[in-house]
Amino acid sequence: RNKTILFYFNILKCASPIVLINLQCPTTQLCVSKCPDRFATYIDVQASYRYKPDQWNYFKQFCKPGFNNPRKSVAQVLRDEDCPSMIIPSRPFLKRCFPDFSTKNGVLTVANQTTFKDGRGKTRNVTDLREAANGINNVLDARSVGMKIFEDYAISWYWILIGLFIAMVVSLLFLVLLRFTAGVLFWIFIFGVIGIIGYGIWHCYWEYDHLKGIPGSDLTVYDIGFQTDFRVYLQLRQTWLAFMITLCVVEVIIILMLIFLRNRIRIAIALLKEGSRAIGYIMSTLFYPIVTFILIAICISYWAVTAVFLATSGEPVYKVMANQTLCKYANLTCDPETFNTTNVTKLCPGAQCTFAFYGGESLYHKYIFIFQLANAFVFLWLVNFAIALGQCTLAGAFASYYWASRKPADIPLWPLFSSFGRAIR
Repeated sequence: RNKTILFYFNILKCASPIVLINLQCPTTQLCVSKCPDRFATYIDVQASYRYKPDQWNYFKQFCKPGFNNPRKSVAQVLRDEDCPSMIIPSRPFLKRCFPDFSTKNGVLTVANQTTFKDGRGKTRNVTDLREAANGINNVLDARSVGMKIFEDYAISWYWILIGLFIAMVVSLLFLVLLRFTAGVLFWIFIFGVIGIIGYGIWHCYWEYDHLKGIPGSDLTVYDIGFQTDFRVYLQLRQTWLAFMITLCVVEVIIILMLIFLRNRIRIAIALLKEGSRAIGYIMSTLFYPIVTFILIAICISYWAVTAVFLATSGEPVYKVMANQTLCKYANLTCDPETFNTTNVTKLCPGAQCTFAFYGGESLYHKYIFIFQLANAFVFLWLVNFAIALGQCTLAGAFASYYWASRKPADIPLWPLFSSFGRAIR
């Protein structure tokens, strides 16, 4: 709980292109309570730990937990990554230790320095740290979209439910009152669409006239070619002329449809009123969508749980993560318990054996993808069955209303329940 910040042993490795492939920085990462506030290298700290123990006590908090052996050779420490080769002044950002960048006279610095020692005998420029920080940001951006959506749902789920409940109540009232307002609402909607399109025609003409005489506005779309910024096209008179002609055509089509289909429109309004009257006699149909929602939720839950069990039913597979693009062992499977005893770390310095995914080599593991496809097919079939069951049930309930000679006397006592039973049978 008191170590909530992620610290990278060698943040320079995060500038590697492998970062975007594996979505992981190929260096040891440690949870720390605070970020380092000074420049230091393991070589310097080890050389002075006897007469400057405070420096070692500060540096070791960024080593692996339990490591307290400054007498271990530098080569072995860096090979086993017991400690970072260097620490740099950092500050927490997005729960990660990022270099504390600042600018001095237009020059990028970290703690007022433009260079630093990397702990491996080289002096580096702080611009290398900026490239590494950008690499981490690319990984965070690639991961952030799904996480943000999930976190938003986790935080505001009750507001979503409240909104759905309010929408349901308003929809129920709308359906019940539709018999009295169907004609009015229909014509308000039709004339509203006509009015909005008319305003669009006027606005396009205004823009077309406003651009008259402006340099470059008389160019054609063909002249400027394809542009990724759509705003470029909005500076052309031809664009607004095309919009205006399109809206005029749509407006004329709607008006002609209203003139020639006026009898059909009257029938549609009558059907809306009759449908609302039928709902008034069979009020239970207003609540049946809840049953469909529950059935679909069960189907989705079954699919999700099965998919998770299938995805995690294998053995953990570890792969070699190397920061050298020419390493022939990169992305090959490995055993983390025996990895340090192999030649991989010698041939590919800095390589690590990291967890990749769950899988295996057995016959079952080879067909997990097929099982996932079958699970997805079952999911689609069950969801569509639940939807079709609801459609069939409601159709049967309203059929009992339709065929009743005397309404509501001849309507069955439980029309929805009877129709549901018929659909199931």
